[in-house]
Amino acid sequence: VIHAINQCKTAQVIVRMVTGDYINTARAIARQCGILSDDGIALMGEEFSSRSKVDLVEILPRLQVMARSSPRDKYRLVSLLMEAGEVVAVTGDGSNDSAALKKANIGLSMGLCGTELAKMASDIVILDDNFNSIVSALKWGRCIYDNVRGFLQFQLTVNFSAMIIAFVGSIALKESPLKTIQLLWVNLIMDSLGALALATRSPTDALLLRPPYGESDGLISNILIRNIAGQVVYQMIFLFIILFAPAKVF
Repeated sequence: VIHAINQCKTAQVIVRMVTGDYINTARAIARQCGILSDDGIALMGEEFSSRSKVDLVEILPRLQVMARSSPRDKYRLVSLLMEAGEVVAVTGDGSNDSAALKKANIGLSMGLCGTELAKMASDIVILDDNFNSIVSALKWGRCIYDNVRGFLQFQLTVNFSAMIIAFVGSIALKESPLKTIQLLWVNLIMDSLGALALATRSPTDALLLRPPYGESDGLISNILIRNIAGQVVYQMIFLFIILFAPAKVF
């Protein structure tokens, strides 16, 4: 667990402990695991429920441990974090965790010791009840997201280039320079193999060395648009030279 917590910190994912245990027990375990830092705050569930939303918003960034908490406290904490713009994942194994698991962006229940109600309320079931598996899920999530972006970047670049060269060529030469069989070759042979290679990349630990994207980040980002535009312009220069000035170049 200590290694997994350190990996989460590297990935800039904040881990909080919400437990029904006594506060001293929770503090001791949280310090051993690396969850509770020197400037972190540990609260009792009773104190958490008695505070106003304004007070809690101020301490949320440093709130790392909540002890003797009720299901309502867990649900309120998840709601406050989501209202603050955070993407929240909740792990739990009991029926009293089901409300928080359902409310969170991602609910992760325990497959071995978890209740059926918790499993039904969650999005992902951790089959081995190991915190390290949550880090693996984090890596796979980032990997799939990157693979989708790589796939889109590749496909949009190829298709924009083909569309522009067919459009301009049809106007200038009165017919499309790309024949049907050529477009079929590009889409079935070249695109399929390239897209397959990009879509099947496996996750690496390097994915944890960057901050999460968050919900505000679009799938087609500004960097992706820059890459697509730059590559399309690069391809267009060479394609237009080949199309309109082959004798001078070759």
